[in-house]
Amino acid sequence: MAPIRKLPRRLEATPWWRWLFLALALALTGCGGNPGELVVYTSRDQLYAEPVLKAFERETGIRVQAVYDTGATKTVGLTNRLLAEKDHPQADVFWNSEVARTIVLKRAGVLAPYSSPQAKDIPQAYKDPQGYWTGFGARARVILYNTAMVSEAEAPHSLFDLTQPRWRGKVALGTPVLGTMATHHTALFLRLGDEQARAFFQALAANDVRIVVGNTAVRDAVSSGEVPVGIIDTSDAQEAIADGAPVAIIYPDQDGLGTLVIPNSVALIAGAPHPENGRRFIDYLLRPETEKSLAWSRSAQMPLHPGVEVPGHVRRADQIRTFEVDFEAVADRMDEVSTYLNELFVR
Repeated sequence: MAPIRKLPRRLEATPWWRWLFLALALALTGCGGNPGELVVYTSRDQLYAEPVLKAFERETGIRVQAVYDTGATKTVGLTNRLLAEKDHPQADVFWNSEVARTIVLKRAGVLAPYSSPQAKDIPQAYKDPQGYWTGFGARARVILYNTAMVSEAEAPHSLFDLTQPRWRGKVALGTPVLGTMATHHTALFLRLGDEQARAFFQALAANDVRIVVGNTAVRDAVSSGEVPVGIIDTSDAQEAIADGAPVAIIYPDQDGLGTLVIPNSVALIAGAPHPENGRRFIDYLLRPETEKSLAWSRSAQMPLHPGVEVPGHVRRADQIRTFEVDFEAVADRMDEVSTYLNELFVR
């Protein structure tokens, strides 16, 4: 039998109350872990995500480590990172600036279900029925036009107007296979049917649509007068207006197809290192108060909670004609549609 090792004299002399204090400290820190930490991966622009994360820190005392990605590929980049980390998760929460790739992560087993009590008033169309993701703070896909180059009466009011000869070479479009562009274009395939959707995109390509990196590049091209018209998210369009650019927004196809609304989405990561803090952050993000702060920010996002106060330049989803979209179906076909559009526009 091995001899019993005695504690060092210094430890033997430690008063009982100090041992009790140590045990309580270990219990409060999760036996060495830090309950005051949270890791958030977000494809939302740091300019808009960071104030929300800092406000959460101030309110809860939980220290947030944010992982951002940059450039037009940020949603794709973070999705691929989360897929690579599936067996050893580093993130607690994914705050995505769109939905389809969040669904890709759900299907790959990267996400854990969590139905936040703060989501009860968010329309079912914008949340997963099993609780794997919830939408909030939406953006619409709109037409932005330069008012120094195009009058309101002359401006295109439908996406299909952009295939007309008078707009040849005068329309900017973000890389069709990235971010909200990929969601928008796949949704059009679902709504129009393959034949009509292919005809539309082929007509755009034949009309020499200008392909730029992403929504920010569309904003800059229209604001500077490089082109008079672009297809863009409301968040980027509202930035241009806030900066005093000579531009205006049109919500397209209000007398027909309607305008696509794409929410941000938030999801808990399966096997997250700090799952309770992850749930707490999701609750915070989905509050009406947080949606209000996003609506009043420069990105002017559209709240999904009913009755949230918004500034005059922000339209609620129920103030415009929207077209319904099945985000699960978008995720099903996004790679296929992206391959087709990449061959058509990017080559």
